[in-house]
Amino acid sequence: MINNLSDFISVSAKRSPEQVAVIFKKQEMTYAVLCDEVMAFAKGLMAFGLDKNDRVASYLPKQFETVVSIFGPAHAGGVFVPVNPGLKHRQVAYILKDCAVRFLVTSADRLVALKDELSGCADLELIILTGKISDKLLDIGKKIISYDDFLAQGRGCVKAVHNVIDADMAAILYTSGSTGSPKGVVLSHRNMIAGAQSVAGYLENRPSDRILSALPLSFDAGLSQLTTAFSVGATIILMNFLLPRDVIRQIVKHKVTGITCVPPLWIQLVDLDWPDEAVNSIRYIATTGGRMPVPVTRKFQKILPNSDIFLMYGLTEAFRSTYLPPAQVDRIPDSMGKAIPNVEIMVVRPDGTLCDVGEAGELVHRGALVGMGYWNDQERTRERYRPAPGQLAGLPNPEIAVWSGDNVKRDKDGYLYFVGRRDEMIKTSGFK
Repeated sequence: MINNLSDFISVSAKRSPEQVAVIFKKQEMTYAVLCDEVMAFAKGLMAFGLDKNDRVASYLPKQFETVVSIFGPAHAGGVFVPVNPGLKHRQVAYILKDCAVRFLVTSADRLVALKDELSGCADLELIILTGKISDKLLDIGKKIISYDDFLAQGRGCVKAVHNVIDADMAAILYTSGSTGSPKGVVLSHRNMIAGAQSVAGYLENRPSDRILSALPLSFDAGLSQLTTAFSVGATIILMNFLLPRDVIRQIVKHKVTGITCVPPLWIQLVDLDWPDEAVNSIRYIATTGGRMPVPVTRKFQKILPNSDIFLMYGLTEAFRSTYLPPAQVDRIPDSMGKAIPNVEIMVVRPDGTLCDVGEAGELVHRGALVGMGYWNDQERTRERYRPAPGQLAGLPNPEIAVWSGDNVKRDKDGYLYFVGRRDEMIKTSGFK
């Protein structure tokens, strides 16, 4: 039984230890090695006094250490906080202070640039540094240890990790804050496990898949690519995005079978040359983070005639929500699709009653993927996380759903269509 998000890695390591889990540049890491490093990282946290639910932030580009610093805290009973490496230093410091990060994993060059902002991060106790510790960091006022030394400490630690059940906190994902201060969405192990299994189910992910990670791991859809890959023992290829053409080169180089991108990137990729090697290896492409223009979808149907196209919609507050099955893309390419497995999506009037076919209403998401709320923000949590519609009056503890703030409508076959935003303060990772 999978209770801890890190169990995906340990199960795959037991089943296929020599299967490649992660590829970064010219190096490969098997599931056996990944599992060993995740366990060592978790024990390293215990050696330095991790309390249950302590926050552990990772402020790195995509590399092996980034993956380990996500799943290691989960295994130990901590809470991982992936920080977008593209954020400004002040934004990074805001996140570290907002959720009282106690452990930070970053690189020497990033820490040098960030050090003037750390004076207000009173809860930060230990910085785990990839690369050489620079003399410029000796006066930073925080304890620093190299990543390798930290893992070595973990391998010598006999202290047991904390007991974790699937209802425990696993992660805090911060929205971009483009229309206000970034909000930390709290997700449990259950949320992320159920999300990975649901998405891997409809994408039909399998151990032979080679999935290109082109989205930031701080973005829920980018993180989802890791969790879905590990849930089935597939291989993930880490890519720090440079140019659109580099994406196609990576697909050819690594014989990529699946990739998820945002529409602005797909718009650039569709007009590039797709060599036969890329066309022949791609089993599916998926889009999230915005509405895919129908002409772009049509072009990809011609470029990749044997590949499945998945149009997806999601909420950071509930991880994933809907997808349009590939068989329907040709008929209704402007649809958001239907609920993903193990999720119910309702279209609701302001009074809480269900809308009729063709009537616009708010999208409400219920099920195992509904997050735990916004970190340290009860007011916003009450606004967005509310009792699900249609529950029995005698139910003493009503189920909580996410009220998305998105207006949608449903056709007679149950397919959903985006209409517009009810407000601009919630960050969605789907159609906007």
